[in-house]
Amino acid sequence: MADILIVEDEDILREILKDYFLNEGYSVLEATNGEEALKVFQENELSLIILDIMLPKLDGWSICRRIRKSSNIPIIMLTARSDEDDTLLGFELGADDYVTKPYNPLVLLARAKRLLCNREQKNDMGNDYLESGGIQVHTPSRTVKVNKKGISLTHTEYEMLIYLLENKGIVITREQFITKVWGYEHIGDDRTINSHMRNLRNKLGDHSTCIKTIVRTGYKFEDLR
Repeated sequence: MADILIVEDEDILREILKDYFLNEGYSVLEATNGEEALKVFQENELSLIILDIMLPKLDGWSICRRIRKSSNIPIIMLTARSDEDDTLLGFELGADDYVTKPYNPLVLLARAKRLLCNREQKNDMGNDYLESGGIQVHTPSRTVKVNKKGISLTHTEYEMLIYLLENKGIVITREQFITKVWGYEHIGDDRTINSHMRNLRNKLGDHSTCIKTIVRTGYKFEDLR
């Protein structure tokens, strides 16, 4: 079963979350500050990180930024603030999901399961490669290449690219992205999807033109001409 890292400086909250994941059969590691979190990340093979923002020594945003330099591990960020700009900053830094305190631990558990399930399902695909417009994805290793040069995508960016490639030429609405990638009712506006898509396009470089914006609707993948 997957190894989960819970980074939370409030002992009661961390213990509650830990118990929920242990009861589901997951292995749980803990960290109470930013420096400890990075140390645990570097020394262990993790499947998911649940990351509080307000931490001693190093905040969650700084941790997320550093982790994204070397890993696309799924990250769920926790915050006591409901400011949408904070949420978007988390997504800009590469977070896959965002939960505002106070939260229902069962909801957080469901979101974590969804991220882990998406990752496992893509690893089990029979067709090892998806390729179009100079973009190649090797699904067992979850590696992405553009013109044979590897790029690093977050879990969410990867899932969005896969969804586009699997439905080439078909318009995918923002609501469909929410259902497919997150698997729960989205609370907020279209800026969440737009933020992840902007990050994905930046990483695709010139090949980002394969992703067409359909005004007031969503996105569509088309081969470069």
